[in-house]
Amino acid sequence: MSTAAVTQAPADPELSRVIASTLNLTKVYGSGATAVRALDGVSVNIHRGTFTAIMGPSGSGKSTLMHCLAGLDSITSGRIFLGGHEISGLSDRELTRLRRDKVGFVFQSFNLLPALTAAENIVLPLDLAGRKPDHDHFSAVVESLGLTDRLQHRPSELSGGQQQRVAIARALITRPDVLFADEPTGALDSKNGQALLAELRRASRELGQTIVMVTHDPIAASYASRVLILNDGRLNDDLDHPDAEEILATMKELGQ
Repeated sequence: MSTAAVTQAPADPELSRVIASTLNLTKVYGSGATAVRALDGVSVNIHRGTFTAIMGPSGSGKSTLMHCLAGLDSITSGRIFLGGHEISGLSDRELTRLRRDKVGFVFQSFNLLPALTAAENIVLPLDLAGRKPDHDHFSAVVESLGLTDRLQHRPSELSGGQQQRVAIARALITRPDVLFADEPTGALDSKNGQALLAELRRASRELGQTIVMVTHDPIAASYASRVLILNDGRLNDDLDHPDAEEILATMKELGQ
């Protein structure tokens, strides 16, 4: 990433704890009469080591907000900061490098390579970047996820829950500024979904990992320490350590 293209975040005493933020973020798809305003002036700070869930009705802008924060989608106006640097104006090449070095992703599908062992799948992002794994960090990640005795097994020899934990380890191994999880429990049954959410919460609490998760499920969101609720492209509510009942009640107020 060229230093000339990177703008330092504005001075603010709170920014020592802020790892990602948006300022008056607006995203419009299309133009003219068919234009859709997916995000409408959203400003939010994500603090280091926190687990944040983003919820909202269908079409509320929750996935768009995550994609913009992760550098996966361009914006119409406003500013985005990640790791203390502005990413809003970066080129496609710079954004690709940013996602490789600063961002982790966990999706519904595991996307593990069947010919590789669990250990090889975990360190794959480092191999692709030409970087060596840090032994202590690798050990801490696999131990926290209960994978120490499964490292030489291939995906076909692992349960669905174990495969998902390998996917989490792979996302954590690069020490990303933020780990983004897009409906990570969507393809899992209730038991494995809750186990996955518990692992994400543990990664936040024990490894200090910042996690941003999009979900439509109030129970899943209740594992987070903070829940942002969007409606019509705007931040409608910001809940601190809510339980599932509080989240559900808030969503019902929006007609969900």
